[in-house]
Amino acid sequence: MIRLSGPVGSVVVLGAHCDDIAIGAGGTLLALCQANPGVRVDALVLSGGGTDREGEERAALRAFCPGADLDVTVHKLPDGRLPAHWDEAKNALEELRGRTSPDVLLAPRTDDAHQDHRGLAQLVPTAFRDHLVLGYEIVKWDGDLGRPNAYQPLSAELAEKKVSLLQQHYASQRHRPWYDREAFLGLARIRGIECQERYAEAFFVTKLTLGLEGR
Repeated sequence: MIRLSGPVGSVVVLGAHCDDIAIGAGGTLLALCQANPGVRVDALVLSGGGTDREGEERAALRAFCPGADLDVTVHKLPDGRLPAHWDEAKNALEELRGRTSPDVLLAPRTDDAHQDHRGLAQLVPTAFRDHLVLGYEIVKWDGDLGRPNAYQPLSAELAEKKVSLLQQHYASQRHRPWYDREAFLGLARIRGIECQERYAEAFFVTKLTLGLEGR
């Protein structure tokens, strides 16, 4: 198994909705911030601005990014309507790109069944053309889980912490039948099996440049 590693100084995380980032990549953020104290994290969420969900998101991302230099922007695009608000979403990404050039970017995957997730994923390479993009997955009723090709192993401690923080910070989502400990840990266990670890988060990478000669 090829493993890519190294210090990370700057990360961009993107979500169509409040809680997308934490569900898809919360464990990875915990691991990354733990390994890179003071890392810059720029988070952009396209919907939920001005609602209780924005407060949840800001508190959650602070918890998922301990010790990071964190900046969070939450816009007010209507949930479920991103294709009709393409220009606003594109402008938000371009504005973010104008002030950051991250070492790695976490975003929804391009073949996600939800139109908001998929739309955001399709916009990412139009703004961030020369960056490593890891497409995270979100478990849901659509049954759209695929075959990922990149993994971040998680210790049992980090996997449990991710689940605990999801339950603690997103009170507005606890009523959903799929939003529970078994769902999140179950998927992490399966992805762990796939990369020969106990738990893991999985990602989809469409383009990756290797630097095996050490440059």
